[in-house]
Amino acid sequence: MKSGVILISGRGSNMRSIVEARTGLEVRAVISNRPEAQGLEWARSQGIAAVAIDHKAHATREAFDAALAAEIDRHSPDLILLAGFMRILTPAFMTRYPRRILNIHPSLLPSFPGLHTHRRALDAGVKVHGCTVHVVTSALDAGPIVAQEAVPVMAGDTEESLAARVLEAEHRIYPQAVRWFLEGRVEFLPGDIVQVRAATS
Repeated sequence: MKSGVILISGRGSNMRSIVEARTGLEVRAVISNRPEAQGLEWARSQGIAAVAIDHKAHATREAFDAALAAEIDRHSPDLILLAGFMRILTPAFMTRYPRRILNIHPSLLPSFPGLHTHRRALDAGVKVHGCTVHVVTSALDAGPIVAQEAVPVMAGDTEESLAARVLEAEHRIYPQAVRWFLEGRVEFLPGDIVQVRAATS
């Protein structure tokens, strides 16, 4: 059975969707950079090891990443899943886990990388928004795309209503992307483009 570690910063709703989807991934730990993150308590209630590594307790980004990597390595995961983890990781951290870190981003990348995606989508007047699962690289929100789901932008949408609809899509596609990795269906083509092979019958 393949294993994973999930990184969170808040309530961990995408973490919960992965655990509850029963993808076949053995979640060995949930780690947060915020000791008060609500998702830690939920993980503990499920019998999952839950650890806080407070980024404020480390003088530099590199020092925090080193502490984070040391904790991750204790669990020897096949995958590292970012689920609302609000830290930009250093290039040294990325190279330690090549093609093993996944993230869920609330936009149809490459549109609207970074923060405030729903507000920016509304300000731009787009008619279709959505979410993306991608492999994490040193370029912000620019790694190979694994899965996307489009969400229509409705007349009268607010940031909150659009965010809620996108979140529902996130909870569908993140567990699906994890399953594809577990099934060995994810291939990296030249140019670091991801292709997902069809399921074998």
